[in-house]
Amino acid sequence: MATITKKELIDRIADHTNTKRVQVKRVVQQFLDEIVSELGKANRLEFRDFGVFETKIRKARKAQNPKTLEPVAVPEKRTVKFKVGRLMKEKLASLSGVAIDDDASDVADMSSVDEKADEE
Repeated sequence: MATITKKELIDRIADHTNTKRVQVKRVVQQFLDEIVSELGKANRLEFRDFGVFETKIRKARKAQNPKTLEPVAVPEKRTVKFKVGRLMKEKLASLSGVAIDDDASDVADMSSVDEKADEE
């Protein structure tokens, strides 16, 4: 599996749109900054057919230090969840020939930031 960098994506977009690389870089960076800003405000970002970004609170839990086998308290933390949209799921499935499962196993241990605010 190859890794594509932001620079490579910017170069591709600039080539396909016949736009200066500097302009594309500004737009892409502003787009990413806006996503981070909105997630920082606990807002949900929905891009139809692409997917949905939202923040969740992972509940505090007990874990175990694998080296010493001592129990460790892991505090709650905020994380970002991405749910794949319909068209992306279909496109990835057709390219790979494998169904896409976007249900994370740890989602049951999470609550949305909005639910957390309601509890307080």
